[in-house]
Amino acid sequence: MSEQTKKTSLAPEYPTPPFVEQPQPVPGLASKMIPVPDHGETSYRGSGRLSGRKALITGGDSGIGRAVAIAYAREGADVAINYLPEEESDAAEVIKLIEAEGRKAIAIPGDIRSEAFCEKLVKEAVSQLGGLDILVNNAGRQQFNESIKTLKTEDFDATFKTNVYAMFWITRAAVEHLPRGATIINTSSVQAYQPSPILLDYAQTKACIVAFTKSLAQQLGKDGIRVNAVAPGPYWTPLQSSGGQPQEKVKQFGASAPLGRPGQPAEIAPLYVTMASSESSYTSGQVWCSDGGTGTL
Repeated sequence: MSEQTKKTSLAPEYPTPPFVEQPQPVPGLASKMIPVPDHGETSYRGSGRLSGRKALITGGDSGIGRAVAIAYAREGADVAINYLPEEESDAAEVIKLIEAEGRKAIAIPGDIRSEAFCEKLVKEAVSQLGGLDILVNNAGRQQFNESIKTLKTEDFDATFKTNVYAMFWITRAAVEHLPRGATIINTSSVQAYQPSPILLDYAQTKACIVAFTKSLAQQLGKDGIRVNAVAPGPYWTPLQSSGGQPQEKVKQFGASAPLGRPGQPAEIAPLYVTMASSESSYTSGQVWCSDGGTGTL
């Protein structure tokens, strides 16, 4: 084997730590991260795997949700994204990227900690998309806290409202519209299986998502609706720099993974595509992990 062959890489050379300190206020913007995450804006190539499908993605402005929205559009789906009003600048970029693929793009800002808004979100997505057959419950709240002694009830409540209650409210509203062959994909985390001491509330919610996924898959199987989850490891998203991790950990984020770096959102979007496509028609109640080689699941 020649030296040139040995040096050839089949994968992109993504950034490795150390990174600079980059604190942001919650919820954080992808555009302000250093380096800016790769959501597949220039790299993802579709092949019509979701042609004609209609998807609703929460947290679709940045991070994993943004990468999934881009991938779905390039696979032929029309996409509605939800996000907080403070994330409008990131969301506007996603909408343009979806429209650039000739797909319908629907922006629905709002706080999913409200049951009434969650119901309105689904209703509006169904109305504007002309139906719904893919639901991605992806939006999440992560704020580190060193001790249960300092974890306030209002923070605990906000994490559960965002990560668990909203998933329940949105899914309950959505199943009234989902046809046979539809799919629900939830974003869990490796934290459900290997919880960090500083993410006590967050890790609990991600374990809830696993149980919700497996239970609901059994409920909806008779209706021909599949329910699965993805469990990301350390991925480079605004969730981390806006209070999800202490800045010292942000500087070394992903260093302990066998691949020596955090994952980029573009690297996990294909899992969401595969789970949504008809190629996975016999896959339900599963949790697929992507953690850079740690082998959590």
